[in-house]
Formats: sequence, C-alpha cells, structure tokens
Amino acid sequence: GGDPARRCASESSTAGEDVASSDLSASADGETETETKEEVLVALTREDGKNSKLLRALLSHPRIGDAIPVDIEEIPCIEHADGDDYDRLGPTLKERSFDYVAVTSPEAARVLASAWEGAGRPSMGKIAAVGKATGEALIALGIEVDFVPSKATAKTLVEELPPSDDATAEGRPTTLLYPASAKARPTLQNGLEGRGFDVTRLDTYDTVPASWSEDRTDLAREAGVACFASPSAVNAWVENLGGEGEGCSGDVAAACIGETSAQGCRDMGWDEGDIYYPEKPGVEGWANAVADALEAIAEKNNQ
Repeated sequence: GGDPARRCASESSTAGEDVASSDLSASADGETETETKEEVLVALTREDGKNSKLLRALLSHPRIGDAIPVDIEEIPCIEHADGDDYDRLGPTLKERSFDYVAVTSPEAARVLASAWEGAGRPSMGKIAAVGKATGEALIALGIEVDFVPSKATAKTLVEELPPSDDATAEGRPTTLLYPASAKARPTLQNGLEGRGFDVTRLDTYDTVPASWSEDRTDLAREAGVACFASPSAVNAWVENLGGEGEGCSGDVAAACIGETSAQGCRDMGWDEGDIYYPEKPGVEGWANAVADALEAIAEKNNQ
C-alpha cells in the first residue's frame, strides 16, 4: 500500500497568499502537453466560504498545474449548526472564572467570541489555541492568545499545557473551559483530567452533513482528489455518495489537513495508499499532500 514517506507530504512549501481568486472553479493548467493529459478534478470540501486559503495555496503551488492539469471545485461537505450547550456558553463565561479556555478550531473561536461579546466581554483567563488558523481567528476577533502547542492537535495540547501558577499556589486543580464541537473526540478533556485539570466541556456547535443537489453529487463522483479538514467532512462525503464503501478508495485519493482526518478516511474504508497528509497539520502541508496525490495519479495514468 504505497510508501509512507511519499504519502507524508513534505512541510516546506512556497505556497503563498498572493493569488486572489473570487471564483473557486479555478484551473491551473500546465503550458506543455496539456492536450494529452486529462484534467483531474480536485474537490475542496470545507463549508462555503472557508476554502479560499487552500485554493490560494494550490494555485501558487510549484508542483500543481505543470505536471497535471487540475480543475478545482468547491463541494462543501459540512455546515455548522448550534450545539446543545450553545446557550450556556455566555452565562458560563459571565458567572465563572477559569484558568484557561481551550479553543480548537476557527469555528470554536467564532462561537466563543460571539458569546463573549454577548456576555459583555468578561475576563476569560488564558486562551490556549490549537493551530495557527485558530490563533489567527481569535486575534482577528479581538481575543489574545496565550498558549499554542507545538503541534496543532488536542493530544499535543494535553501533553504541553502547563498547570496554572495561580492554581498551584492556591493548592487547587487548574480549571479549563472547553467550548467544543459536539463531534469532537474526548481526547482533550480526558487527557487533561488525567493530568489533574478540572475541565468543563460545552458542546457549543455541531457539524451537520451538507445536502447535495444532483449536480453536486455528479461533480463529486468525477473527483480525482478530495481535500478533507475533518472526519465529519469525510463521513459526509461518503454519506452523500451513497454510504459505506462509496466514493472512497479506488475512486478518489484523499488529501487530508492532518492525521485526524486521515484516520477518518481509514475508518470509512480508504486504503492507506490512497491517503495523503502532512505530519504537521496546516494549509501548506495540506497543499503538498494534494500535490503528492496528483503526482501519484499522473504516475498511474502514465503506466
């Protein structure tokens, strides 16, 4: 099932932010011999309006376009909805103080900022952000970030987050508020509770599968590479294409933002050789994973 070193996309990339495009149906065609090469459809599956960073990274990527012409299409797999605990977040911020608030995604950052504003901007304790995009979203929303783990995963946050000095001085557990996705695995709270932290998890938002029109379903069936940023997107892709075993291995290569999404693909039946992802989650590594997948397809087509 393929060479793991090849599948683990290299992290260095010249993917820049300088290519603007308002149209997500973009093509990056190589100048030479394109007439003999078949265009590969690359599906961007984040919610509407959240695919632009990856799109820019793909359009400016040195290995995409020349080796194999691509047609990049936005096929959102998920939509966001309020979670069961959404209404409790504002009152909790107002009434209780925590040593830390852990924020694990840009969507969690938006939900937190909105509840914080609504509660009159109470003091929140230190903010721990998982991932560069989450940190940037918080800062853009006027919330300072105090701690970022060395790798953008809940597991690394659990290993690296230091106990609060105040808590240690007062001889009590470090308290942490975790406004989570209803679908988030229990890695973060279980891990921190195992270290003696007192964790309050609120399921503040949920991801629900986007429903596709017939045209969108037909488009997805033509994809050579599907780009996934979460296990929910992977599940929704398979669901929309008719359930287990549909639209996965053999049909489409999976280019994932990181290990968590890659595991989601394994769970839904992809072969290891059809899954590409960077060791460290992030948009640049993700674009490299797409390039690796496209090169593998080109190799296969040339055989």
